[in-house]
Amino acid sequence: MSPTEDRRGVPMTPVSGPISSPVKTVAMKSGLQQRLLLLLLAPLGLFVVVSVYFDYQAAGDAALQQDQQLRRLAPLLADSVVAPARAPDESPAILLAPPVEEFIKERTGFAGYRISDTNGRFLAGERWIDVVVPSTREPEFHSMEVNGATYRVVVQRVRTVAGELILQLADGSDARQHWLRSVFFKVLLPNLLLVLAAAFAVNWAVTRALRPLLTLKDAVERRSPRDLSAIDPRNTPAEVQPLVASLNRLFALVNDQAEGQRRFVADAAHQLRTPLAGLQAQVEAWAQAAGAPSARGQVLLSAEKVMRLRSATRRTSQLANQLLALSRADASNLSGQPAQRVDLKDLCESMLALHLDAASAKGMDLGLEASFAQVSGHEWLLRELLGNLVDNAVKYTAPGGTVTVRCGSEPAASAGGAQVFLEVEDNGPGIAPPERARVLERFYRVPGTVGEGNGLGLAIADEIARVHGAQLVLTPAGVRDGVAWGLRVRLTLDASI
Repeated sequence: MSPTEDRRGVPMTPVSGPISSPVKTVAMKSGLQQRLLLLLLAPLGLFVVVSVYFDYQAAGDAALQQDQQLRRLAPLLADSVVAPARAPDESPAILLAPPVEEFIKERTGFAGYRISDTNGRFLAGERWIDVVVPSTREPEFHSMEVNGATYRVVVQRVRTVAGELILQLADGSDARQHWLRSVFFKVLLPNLLLVLAAAFAVNWAVTRALRPLLTLKDAVERRSPRDLSAIDPRNTPAEVQPLVASLNRLFALVNDQAEGQRRFVADAAHQLRTPLAGLQAQVEAWAQAAGAPSARGQVLLSAEKVMRLRSATRRTSQLANQLLALSRADASNLSGQPAQRVDLKDLCESMLALHLDAASAKGMDLGLEASFAQVSGHEWLLRELLGNLVDNAVKYTAPGGTVTVRCGSEPAASAGGAQVFLEVEDNGPGIAPPERARVLERFYRVPGTVGEGNGLGLAIADEIARVHGAQLVLTPAGVRDGVAWGLRVRLTLDASI
């Protein structure tokens, strides 16, 4: 088929609505989930921080209590010296007071004492405790590290029965040095497990809570631009129902506007048909009379002018009929009309007979290759579709060309099914690939196209194909010496069982 009105080439996937972007879907879902997770988990994180702070405060209080305990035990350690040394190189007699003895036993390996003279010479107790000589008689506290453990040590110069001595009592159970381990095992680890469990639970809950919203979004994105029916608010969360109500009001307004435009086109086409039919009848009569000489041997009318007038009236009449067909092919106008079983072979045979005279006038070979095929649809619409395809092929193929109409059945692409096809092929120059993206648009004609046309033929065919849930596929008829030629327009439908 040569360049003709309203053709769009390469195989195209029918578009039933705005294309859903997986990136946008994931972005919206993850955005809401991240915000909800942050809002729900942030208080848990704050709770962990507060818990660590209070645990540190508790450790500080325990360390203060430890210092106070060492301060109370220092005088008792002094009372434990019960007798002086018998010789200068001997130690004084020691009998630990029960509180001191109990303190050391409770902290075996982490507590000890040391008794030294005023010069720091070791007299009794634990040698690993570093001697510190205080300058006053007031208790002094300091820390020391032995074998990786930190000890809190109280040092005091005390007068005893053995004379003035330096007493040291060490405690390695400092709460602050075990604070990190305690915080990790008692605070951080349990709370971390709690936060992780809460994160999984919240993520599961948020996903389920957002599912109706995502379902609503997908339903809106999958909609055809021609589907302006209201969304059922009963299937949406209460928080989203005001949005659904607003969308339904918008759909209703757009539908009313579109319906008004459709009625206008239909009414205008109906009003134009009658006067155009009368005008065309008069012009046809004038055309016949234009070539007949009068009784005086003069031509009644200018044949050239009448032929141009006839061409214009035919084109205007065709435009009115096509506008009416385009309005009637709208899917919303067919919602109440049940589908019927259509015999495509009979349809092709009747269409061949209608265009046989026009093809013969151009010396064209108009052929039919048809086998039994039935489909569920609207017969008058499929007749309009096939009529536009055959009319375009005959009109724009060069004289002496070939046009073939085909129909039949074939296995479906999906296993276990069957499908039928309707096809019109010509051996004209075809359509250049850059133009195939636009030829199905209304009122578009390929630049340089010769002949009459309104740019609506294939737009109507494409609309009818969409009504039947199918698509028009435009491909070259064949390839010769590496060059594509002709045009094949194919419609594939589910077979009627």
